[in-house]
Amino acid sequence: MKVAIIKYNAGNIRSVLFALERIGVDAVVTDDPEVIRTADRVIFPGVGEAASAMRYLRDKGLDTLIPSLKQPVLGICLGMQLMCAASEENSTGCLGIFPMTVKKFPEDKGLKVPQIGWNTLTGLQSQLFAQLNDNTYVYFVHGYYVPHSEYTIATTVYTHAYSAAVRKDNFMAVQFHPEKSGDAGEQILRNFLLS
Repeated sequence: MKVAIIKYNAGNIRSVLFALERIGVDAVVTDDPEVIRTADRVIFPGVGEAASAMRYLRDKGLDTLIPSLKQPVLGICLGMQLMCAASEENSTGCLGIFPMTVKKFPEDKGLKVPQIGWNTLTGLQSQLFAQLNDNTYVYFVHGYYVPHSEYTIATTVYTHAYSAAVRKDNFMAVQFHPEKSGDAGEQILRNFLLS
């Protein structure tokens, strides 16, 4: 199986590569449209800032390529947010795969922003979470979130309930970091590769 990890102006991409290596999967980190287009599975991870990440994607023509992909695609953290229509982070227009606007966490709820640490998943509604149960812990690092919608396939709570994962057709995305979420995260990556 050919797995492509999209390279762009964002951090944490190597962590995903190493997580895949731990479960015996070779992947390539690339911003080459042809390599991405012909991969069996595509992972769109990232940590960083939305506007600069979108600039890189536009410069490489990946802003039009990614929404056109037909194989299973997994967005992680910033990758999930960039798959939405827009982000409140620097008023950024994004890829438009999911028709939602990414929101900034309110800072008046007595919780630190960004959210950093372990939190639970509930309402699991996808094969992406096969062999996992409600209240499984996964690792989050983010200051922005995707609101609940018809595309929500897992929920978590930090200041309020929001989408921990979304799905539309061949596009899946998680706000948390499976590559940093131990056994549960490895199971999610395996499930994605089998999707």
